[in-house]
Amino acid sequence: MASLALVSLLVVTACGTADQNSGAPSTSNGVTNVKVQLQWFFQAQFAGYIAAVEKGFYKEEGLNVELLEGGVDIVPQTVLGQGRADYAVAWVPKALASREQGVQITDVGQFFARSGTYQVAFAGKGITSAKDLKGKKVGNWGFGNEFELFAGLTKAGLDPGKDVTLVQQQFDMQALLRGDIDAAQAMSYNEYAQVLEATNPSTGKLYQPSDFVIIDWNKEGTAMLQDALWANTTRLGDKAYQETTVKLLTGTIKGWAYCRDNPEECRDLVVKKGSKLGASHQLWQMNETSKLIWPSSKGIGLIDEGDWNRTVELSQSTKNQDGKTVLTKKPEGQAFTNEYIQKAIDKAKAGGVDVTGSSFSPKQVTLNAGGA
Repeated sequence: MASLALVSLLVVTACGTADQNSGAPSTSNGVTNVKVQLQWFFQAQFAGYIAAVEKGFYKEEGLNVELLEGGVDIVPQTVLGQGRADYAVAWVPKALASREQGVQITDVGQFFARSGTYQVAFAGKGITSAKDLKGKKVGNWGFGNEFELFAGLTKAGLDPGKDVTLVQQQFDMQALLRGDIDAAQAMSYNEYAQVLEATNPSTGKLYQPSDFVIIDWNKEGTAMLQDALWANTTRLGDKAYQETTVKLLTGTIKGWAYCRDNPEECRDLVVKKGSKLGASHQLWQMNETSKLIWPSSKGIGLIDEGDWNRTVELSQSTKNQDGKTVLTKKPEGQAFTNEYIQKAIDKAKAGGVDVTGSSFSPKQVTLNAGGA
């Protein structure tokens, strides 16, 4: 599997590039052109951004936003640090590891307030919490996605390098379904749905939630902050870039609020964007993603210092199978700021947008075979 050293190798290429990209994004005819690097392929995980483009919310802010699709070999914070994008969406611990390597980036909007990472096992296997993974074959994707798993193992008194057998997992659930591993990594909004879209050979029908056990790192106390919008720290010294940041955050707030209230339409926007996953899968993902954002009592995107500090502390204390930690010290400089997201919240609220989603209630979603 990928070690933390691999993450460092991936991010170190960005060192020393940020200073070359100071200043505001380009403008033409009074419209500011902005590139946002996404963390993964187009899917409902990014529905708020997609909706903000397609429904004209960014255009209302005077922005022409291009969303750059992610992938296995794309490290968003590196793309941002190298100046190939103006902003990027990335998980906090991964981005902080990049900052420690010298990439000058700042979390300006923490849109996912909760973690969506699960470890999934078949019911009846005696696995109900992290401590039960001892002696088991445990799948994970690597590339920085395993940090919460290692934190959970550490908290349970287990050594990731000795007490479990770590297995490099593909970005699907086939290894679990075949019985090759005892527990698989899954996102609540994606891979968990995949097992529920698979046919149970014993019944000839789709698997049900009761067929599985979920280890939720939010409940285990080792959840780390995930999807955040990152800006170039150096460029934040430029007034025009600051203003663009507020505009981008305002449009994004509008997008996520719209998807909260119109999940079926946002599903369709994502499918139309070219997602390889089907309509029922994307509706599930839209619903589960909204649960990571809403309700947001203080306002969508605000960075909670308690959650931030927990993520940092876990990143400093959790060791991987090689005994290395995500971070060797606390982040220095402007690792995060609520300055711009607060302005965006105030602006969106003044425009009639519900920025807290206090009445949000998840919908019941029926999955189809293969996510069709």
